[in-house]
Amino acid sequence: MKITIETTLDADVIEQFYDLYVVAFQPLQTNAAARHMLSLGEFTEEMTDPRIEKHVVWDADGEAIALTTLTTDLAAVPWISPHYFVHRYPEHAARGALFYLGYTLVHPDNEGTGVLARVTARIMRRMTEARGVLAFDVCGYNDATHKIGQSVANLSRSLDMKMDRVDVQTYYAATFNGPKKREKVAA
Repeated sequence: MKITIETTLDADVIEQFYDLYVVAFQPLQTNAAARHMLSLGEFTEEMTDPRIEKHVVWDADGEAIALTTLTTDLAAVPWISPHYFVHRYPEHAARGALFYLGYTLVHPDNEGTGVLARVTARIMRRMTEARGVLAFDVCGYNDATHKIGQSVANLSRSLDMKMDRVDVQTYYAATFNGPKKREKVAA
């Protein structure tokens, strides 16, 4: 198993990862209010955007089995506000140490094999060496179901790291049932 950092991916690898991406993000279509699933065109655009690093894990046969996206050019991530992060972390942004982690995908046949741990360790080592800020987003469903935020926070036990929740988006729905019925007053 080896990990490489790619600036762009070939069409066949993109197609392979998009199929995995759809499986991974499908539950969010009905469990998260925000749109999390990219179309094939949007995904392809990300996979060919050289501003976004693709950390790819390859198995012994040369097959791509895991992917993590990471960038220091926050403008490459259309669903976030780069200004928000630069305003809060100006020193990190000025020295290129403000990172955004897009997502991580691991092929189901390789879950529980240490692939995710290896990718995570490499990224955490890079963040530590850069004395960087790693921003990422997690919907409420994934945070509750997979405890992603807590899992990253648990890394602080072995690293000199502090993690803060920096923003929360709350969605509301008001259901209207017609005019309110007036109660009759007894005479």
